[in-house]
Amino acid sequence: MVDSFVSRDGSHWLPEYLSWIDESCIGCGRCFKVCSRDVMRLRGIAASGEIIGAGDEAEDDAIDRMLMIVDHPGRCIGCGACARVCPKNCQSHIKSFDNGLHLWARPLARSHGFLDRMDFKEQLP
Repeated sequence: MVDSFVSRDGSHWLPEYLSWIDESCIGCGRCFKVCSRDVMRLRGIAASGEIIGAGDEAEDDAIDRMLMIVDHPGRCIGCGACARVCPKNCQSHIKSFDNGLHLWARPLARSHGFLDRMDFKEQLP
């Protein structure tokens, strides 16, 4: 199991990946602007609570407020830039490794036979 990575200056670092943005998000877009990996996307929220696309003129009238959603969590590199710029601290992050293999990576690893070549097989639920 990996406890941390070592950076170029020798310090230890453990990435934490963006997993969730809660409803306190104000849709300012700061996190979106600093993310180079297209992990999140700005969406509209209707008064009913339904998430709708932003930018579609037919739906723009129905938008009550805007918020960011995690659209592609697998693209996150765990740098934490989004958390540092968020004025509402509304993001949740998860540690990078669980029994040596990240949770979102398990289905992909299984489908490509990666787990057959590794000793993670017995550790996975």
